Amino acid sequence: VVGSVGTPVGTVEVQIRDLEGNVLPPGAEGEICIRGPNIMRGYLKAPEETRSVFWDDWFRSGDIGLMDEDGYLYIVDRLKDLIITGGENVYPREVEEALYSRPEVEECAVIGLPDKEWGERVVACIVPRKGQEIDPQALKAYLKARLSPFKVPKEFITMTSLPKSSTGKILKRELKRRLTEGLPSRQPECEGVDRGARS
Repeated sequence: VVGSVGTPVGTVEVQIRDLEGNVLPPGAEGEICIRGPNIMRGYLKAPEETRSVFWDDWFRSGDIGLMDEDGYLYIVDRLKDLIITGGENVYPREVEEALYSRPEVEECAVIGLPDKEWGERVVACIVPRKGQEIDPQALKAYLKARLSPFKVPKEFITMTSLPKSSTGKILKRELKRRLTEGLPSRQPECEGVDRGARS
C-alpha cells in the first residue's frame, strides 16, 4: 500500500495508543507501540529510563502513526516534534510537506514555540530557493486552502540556512532553542532572519 511501511511481521505486535496509553481504533493517530520476542526488555541498570519507554510490556517507539482496517502501518511523525496548540495536535511533517510543494521553498522546518494564549504557536522556518523570496501572506493563503486552520503557521521566518547535524538532519531542538532565546541574529546559520507575518 502506497505510503505504508507494511504490516507487522511474524510474532511482532503493533498497537496505536494515545498520550495516556489508551489503545486507539484503526485510522486514529497515536504513538506506535510494539511487542514481540525481538523487542528489548529495557535499559541495563536504568529502571527509570525503562519505565519511560514502556507501557506494561509494550515498547513506546516515539513515532506517531496509524493502522488502517487491513493492518497496514503508516508513520506520521516523531512524537517529540508534536506541537500542541490550543489543545489541538499538529504534526510538523504534514505542514512541511505542504510547504515543500511550493516552488520558492528550498528547505523548511515547522516547530512549536511558547505562546501565552495557545500554549505553543506553529512557526515555519523557511530557506528560500536562490533568487526567490518568501511572501508570508501568500504562503498562509496557500496553506489555509489545504490544512485545518489550527495547523497553519502563525509565523513565517525566512532564514539563510537551518542548523543541521553532521549527517544533514535538521536540528529542530537547536532551531527552537535559538529562536526561543533570541539567538538567530547572532548565529551565522540564522543570518537574515525575517519574522514575516504573524496572526
